[in-house]
Amino acid sequence: MGNGFYETYRNGEKIEAGYLVEALCDKADCTTKIHRGTDALCGETPGGDEYGCGGYFCDADLYMAPQGQIGYRCFLCMQGHDPLEFSEDAMVATFNAGS
Repeated sequence: MGNGFYETYRNGEKIEAGYLVEALCDKADCTTKIHRGTDALCGETPGGDEYGCGGYFCDADLYMAPQGQIGYRCFLCMQGHDPLEFSEDAMVATFNAGS
């Protein structure tokens, strides 16, 4: 429980974070409202780490971390991995509108 509100440093600036903190997605051209919980965090550590920038993003701008890593990543932090590329365990469904 204690992740509802806290302060952390990102790029030398103190920011408010936690699942009770409302904000906009950190992607420059996105205006989606989010909460700054760990489910919106890029990387493994609030404030940023070697895996992610520490930004908070909406679901449309956040991707699962590459295999062997934890959490989510923004497009820029995918470190050479194409987030839209199919993974080994991806499920593909094809629908036919009737025949």
